[in-house]
Amino acid sequence: MFGDLQVDEGRAEGLKPLVYEVVLFNQGGLVVSRQFVNAGARYRFMNIANGQYYLAVLLDHEEIGRTRVEILAPLKNDFRQDLSLQWRAAPSSRPKHATVSASDFYKRANASERLFAKAKKAADKKRYEEAISILQRMLKDDMQDFQAWTELGTLFLLQGKYDEGEKAYRQAIAVRPSFVLALLNLGRLRSLRKNYAGAVEPLVVAVKLRPDSADVNYHLGETYLQLKKGSVAVDYLYKALELDPLGKADAHLRLATLYDAAGMKQKAAAEYAAFLKKKPDYAQRRRLEKYIALNKSSGEMKVR
Repeated sequence: MFGDLQVDEGRAEGLKPLVYEVVLFNQGGLVVSRQFVNAGARYRFMNIANGQYYLAVLLDHEEIGRTRVEILAPLKNDFRQDLSLQWRAAPSSRPKHATVSASDFYKRANASERLFAKAKKAADKKRYEEAISILQRMLKDDMQDFQAWTELGTLFLLQGKYDEGEKAYRQAIAVRPSFVLALLNLGRLRSLRKNYAGAVEPLVVAVKLRPDSADVNYHLGETYLQLKKGSVAVDYLYKALELDPLGKADAHLRLATLYDAAGMKQKAAAEYAAFLKKKPDYAQRRRLEKYIALNKSSGEMKVR
C-alpha cells in the first residue's frame, strides 16, 4: 500500500510541521505499520494482506485524520491510497477532520506511561497475552485509566474473548462516558455478536458526541440496516459519505443493497455507479457494471 500525503498549508500561520506520522491500523485497532513522511512525500507499507484497515495521520502524537481502506486486489501488487489534509483558519490551526479532543487524553505517572507504551509495543508485535498482563497490572493500580481499559477491551476482542472485551469497554465508558473510541468499539463488538439492538445504544451516544465522525455515522447506519431500519440508516450512511467520501465509499454498497431490496433499482444502480467511480479497482466491478447497465435510468443518475 502506498500513497502521497498532500497537505494544504495555505491557511497555516507561523512554522509549518516538518513531518507527519502515517499509521496503518487493523480492524481491531492495532498498529500494522507506521512511517514518518513530509508533506507532499509518499508513504509505503510493504507486504500488506488483503482486508480492511484504518489509515491515520498523526501530528505531535495526536490523530488529525483517519480513513477506512479495503484491499481486495488478488492480482495486483500495489494498492494506492492518497491522503489529503487542509489547515483551518484561526482559531484552530489543526488540519480538518481532527478526531482527538483534550478530554481523550489521560495523564499518567511516568512509570505507568512506560508500562502503557510497553503494552502497546507488545500488542503491535501480536504478543497479546503479554500486553494484557501489563495493562491488567496498570489497572490494578489505577482503575481510572480509561485508555488502558479500552486497549484491554480491544486485545480481548482480538482473541475472541467477547465477554471480557465488553466488560473492559464498559468500564472505560463508566470512567469516561464521553470517550468516543470506547463507545464505538463497544458498538462494534456487540455487532460482531449480532447484538445489534445493544450496539445501537453506545453508537447513538457516540454520534451525539461526535456528529462529525465518519466512522461513528457509518457504523450506526450499518447497525440500523442490520435491524432492518433502512429509513433511519440512510441518513447516517449519507452523512458518513459527506464526511469522508472516499474512505466511506463502502456506504454506497450498503445503500445500493438497501435500495435493491426495496425494489428501487435505479437508485441502487446510481449508488453502485458512485462506488465504482471512487473504487475503480473493485474486484467485482463487472458484476456491478452489469447491474448498472440493466437498471440505470434514461437520464443522468444522481445520488445524494
